[in-house]
Amino acid sequence: MTAPVFVVDRLDAVGPEFVLDGAEGRHAVSVKRLRAGENVVLTDGCGRWTEGVVKAAEGKDRLVITDLESPHEEPSESPRITVVQALPKGDRGELAVETMTEVGVDAIVPWAASRCITQWKGERGLKALGKWRATAREAGKQSRRVRFAEVADAATTKQVAALLAEADFAAVLHESGDEPLATVDLPATGEIVLVVGPEGGVSPEELALFEQSGARPFRLGRTVLRTSTAGTAAAALLLGRTGRWS
Repeated sequence: MTAPVFVVDRLDAVGPEFVLDGAEGRHAVSVKRLRAGENVVLTDGCGRWTEGVVKAAEGKDRLVITDLESPHEEPSESPRITVVQALPKGDRGELAVETMTEVGVDAIVPWAASRCITQWKGERGLKALGKWRATAREAGKQSRRVRFAEVADAATTKQVAALLAEADFAAVLHESGDEPLATVDLPATGEIVLVVGPEGGVSPEELALFEQSGARPFRLGRTVLRTSTAGTAAAALLLGRTGRWS
């Protein structure tokens, strides 16, 4: 899909001709500078999408789109890849979400690991979660996805363990792993869940609980990556090995 992507709340409200306005319309007209005759994609970010042709750009924030097709439904990817991401410091969390969304991760679960310096509490936590979700939306548009990465509510260690127990393949990136992630047998379908720890690493207690839930520790490579880049690198490896990038 090569046409630029814009988000609409309800595709069932889109007729043969549609006016894209507000923030999305302003981005299309003033930033993308789209003009008559160019193709665009409208999506709800949940897999439904339609393509049309720009009829006119009006003012600074109104794009008139015509020749819109009936909405299409993009099926969910398989195997589905979920990354449990420990909370990094500063804006590195948004960087992780951005790059994981761009490569094709299906879901991201923020994890308040015991060694995380950053802790999401109260209004601060809600604001940080909102930033992660906004980042996933913008990265989904930029990478021209029509099914954006889902960002779940922040999870506790026990909640992560429960998620791992339900997975078809569960892995923790950890230096204690005897086997590299690049050589392990992966399922062709189902759910893959990958845990990325904080800068201080996954604690022995957390690792033991995750192993009880069916997850195994794996090495990613010879070098040590930051928590904000490890998930993206590992997801790219999995996407290539499962055939989703073929």
